[in-house]
Amino acid sequence: MIEYIKGQIVELSPAELILENQGIGYSILISLQTYEALEGKTSATVYIHHYLREEEELYFGFATKDERELFRLLISVSGIGVTSARMMLSTLTAEEIRSAILSEDVNRIKSVKGIGLKSAQRVILELKDKIVKGEGSDSGVIFKEPSSALVEEATTALVMLGFSKANIGKVLPAILKENPAAKVEELIKAALKRL
Repeated sequence: MIEYIKGQIVELSPAELILENQGIGYSILISLQTYEALEGKTSATVYIHHYLREEEELYFGFATKDERELFRLLISVSGIGVTSARMMLSTLTAEEIRSAILSEDVNRIKSVKGIGLKSAQRVILELKDKIVKGEGSDSGVIFKEPSSALVEEATTALVMLGFSKANIGKVLPAILKENPAAKVEELIKAALKRL
């Protein structure tokens, strides 16, 4: 399995990248997010999702592991294929997609070309709990490993106080980003001010 390809950018368009490594040119399908991240660069490291079916073999490339993990989570939803997932990541940022799922914003997800009402509802239904748990993201981006126990403890306390997991899941990562060394009490106090 290929984790990433590092090389020279030979061609770059909003939908495709040709990346040369050791004399081999890899044709890699990309999202608009990745295109914007790579624009103006001469070389890049692109994280790969290898898509293999009987009749086709494709490489999907992402500028970050975080975007790739969300792509993989999206394609795990019944009815969302690689094309739809790429379209979602081209229309909305990874953070906007997570936020729309957590807040159950069907219209935001439905605004993506090719995603209908039922698909949008299915994405929310199947992914909301997974996103609250931190799946579909590079774990280092949302929580550093030692703090995940703190987050669980703070989440449990806040749920017992009557707040929804979806709202808590939005607030705690932001607090931890600002103050990675926060203790449980500090997390809860800061969350109470924002919830």
